[in-house]
Amino acid sequence: MTREPEPPLPDEEAEWIRAAQAGDRSAFAQLIDCYWDRLYRWLYHLTRDRHTAEDLTQETFLRALAAVKSFRPGSNFRAWVFRIGHNNFVNQKRADRRTKHQLPDDAPAPGEGSVEANAENRETLEVVNQAVADLPSDFRSAILLRVHEGLSFREIAKVLNTTEETARWRVFKARQKLMKVLSPELLPPGAVSEEAKE
Repeated sequence: MTREPEPPLPDEEAEWIRAAQAGDRSAFAQLIDCYWDRLYRWLYHLTRDRHTAEDLTQETFLRALAAVKSFRPGSNFRAWVFRIGHNNFVNQKRADRRTKHQLPDDAPAPGEGSVEANAENRETLEVVNQAVADLPSDFRSAILLRVHEGLSFREIAKVLNTTEETARWRVFKARQKLMKVLSPELLPPGAVSEEAKE
């Protein structure tokens, strides 16, 4: 199982951003390395199509590169990139009104264990993925940013271009819908309410 790169230290990221804003492509490549997998995974969950998610991820980083000089130092770079990705997703969705796609055969599945345990884990994963996929896209994008990316409600609001209150409400409604269709042990980690944190 491949591990995604550790997020950069804030000082390291700030240095890469400054260098990228000065035209250093290799510094921007460092930022891409840090956030590519996370952005791709999020877009894959939104689109449910590997190729579309790859295209959107590429386009997002191309747009981010073109706009990096307008990025405000001190802001959350990850949230900024995800905002660009969300805009690309919305534009693509408007342009192409395709219906739901099946998960690809190579969707991530748990690694070790007996054949029976793997089959059971795969079934569980499919049930959870399907429940998340069945959420309305506004709810799905908000809960995935909260659970998978650990973004605050303020950051989710920036990514989705909405208010913090609406972001909180969407995550809450997504959790409610998931709890109606999934047994408690199947809920994604962090999907049980922890609104009190913020």
